[in-house]
Amino acid sequence: PCCYLRYEVTASSRHYVDRLFDLDPQKVLQGVIDMKNAVIGNNKQKANLIVLGAVPRLLYLLQQETSSTELRTECAVVLGSLAMGTENNVKSLLDCHIIPALLQGLLSPDLKFIEACLRCLRTIFISPVTPEDLLYTDATVISHLMALLSRSQYTQEYICQIFSHCCKGPDHQTILFNHGAVQNIAHLLVSTSYKVRMQALKCFSVLAFENPQVSMTLVNVSVDGELLPQIFVKMLQRDKPIEMQLTSAKCFFIKTLPCLVRMCSKDRLLEERVEGAETLAYLIETDVELQRMASITDHLIVMLADYFKYPSSVSAITDIKRLDHDLKHAHELRQAAFKLYASLGANDEDIRKKPILESGAIELLCSLTQSENLALRVNGIWALMNMAFQAEQKIKSDILRGLSTEQLFQLLSDSDVNVLMKTLGLLRNLLSTRPHIDYIMSTHGKQIMQAVTLILEGEHNIEVKEQTLCILANIADGTTAKELIMTNDDILQKIKYYMSHSNAKLQLAAMFCISNLIWNEEEGSQERQDKLRDMGIVDILHKLSQSSDPNLCDK
Repeated sequence: PCCYLRYEVTASSRHYVDRLFDLDPQKVLQGVIDMKNAVIGNNKQKANLIVLGAVPRLLYLLQQETSSTELRTECAVVLGSLAMGTENNVKSLLDCHIIPALLQGLLSPDLKFIEACLRCLRTIFISPVTPEDLLYTDATVISHLMALLSRSQYTQEYICQIFSHCCKGPDHQTILFNHGAVQNIAHLLVSTSYKVRMQALKCFSVLAFENPQVSMTLVNVSVDGELLPQIFVKMLQRDKPIEMQLTSAKCFFIKTLPCLVRMCSKDRLLEERVEGAETLAYLIETDVELQRMASITDHLIVMLADYFKYPSSVSAITDIKRLDHDLKHAHELRQAAFKLYASLGANDEDIRKKPILESGAIELLCSLTQSENLALRVNGIWALMNMAFQAEQKIKSDILRGLSTEQLFQLLSDSDVNVLMKTLGLLRNLLSTRPHIDYIMSTHGKQIMQAVTLILEGEHNIEVKEQTLCILANIADGTTAKELIMTNDDILQKIKYYMSHSNAKLQLAAMFCISNLIWNEEEGSQERQDKLRDMGIVDILHKLSQSSDPNLCDK
């Protein structure tokens, strides 16, 4: 039955292709229309037709002057549908030289045919497998596309989309700029069609990106008596679709970025500093390119560190009423800074761990963990925990040095369970990857083992104890660090105790410790196994292998 089904599909696909070669033009047209209906949403059918050679024939019919305009238009529609399939489909179309054929089609006087060709070109150019330079091989193409912008809302939408996807870097920006892209596209920002406005906006965002020449031109262009920056601001309003807000932000971000960063300076009023940071946080929240630009602008991250030191002991404010007001609202500064820190590091690991780290953020965050304000302590230790995740050894060492042993113990005895859990999370992230585990335990091993003992002996909930045992399991995974466990009989007895605990989570965590200590391939494993056997660990493992809990039994 399977073979029969495959034969049926291939046979029907062959029938569609055969009809393209009929001598009767009307039958050819009907064949193309039937093919169009057959491929909609059917990637398998699209692939079959491409394999059977439909593309060269469709392109031949599209380029023949003897073909009716209706036939040529339907051919362009089918080719566009084939391009909406897989990337391999697009590669096959490119191999058949579809782009020159479609560009030639744009010279037709028929608007419907032009729109079909543009729609197909748009679909091909937005594919990642299509080289953008194919748009720029013939200098007359860009000029003709600019001229077609006035034909209809469809030509406006598709051409702007093509420009947006094919503008990759300063060379492309210059070509489009020199062909009058700014002037030709500006009026589309006030189109009655949302799709046209959106594509025009996206076009401006890529034209202006890191390009001062285009940006300065945009600032001075007006549409219906309104300057473009004013139009962008309107598109930023919260009642507009989020896609429009974000793209507008990109368009005028380069111009406004220095201004917003200056608003964060410590010589500005508190309200300005809050508004500057919160506006920046909102604008860059979901766009990694904007985050990168903001992170390297005018010492922004250093300025943010001052948000937590306000007001300083030597305040520039001489007005007592003003000082009293600012003292009461200083928490708004800290909140705004946290929002902006979060936005800056939302998507890019390099920003999170480099522009932020170089600004002295570790020192700042370590100082926050000493705050009497609970929210600041939690946020400070939480940020350090995130910073330590998969970080390089130097960052981990800087964190431990910044916290100090005394402060670490203080956090581990904090009355708030969130602070305690985040501190344990920090330790767990610090003690990951063997070289890091061994290095940190060689420099801070005694203090960390004391901290672990302190938690395991204290009155803490299951989650806290589980996290602590996981830290021990990480230490046990070190090459030299595991000896700090093996030479500490008190810790070994605690691991043994939790293997027989009534809670399965704690039993599993304790067994992870044992598993990492006895690994056969590692040096000294036999001696460690002998010691643990003498302690009665094997007897406990035998009992656990009979457990009704499948996880415990398997482990």
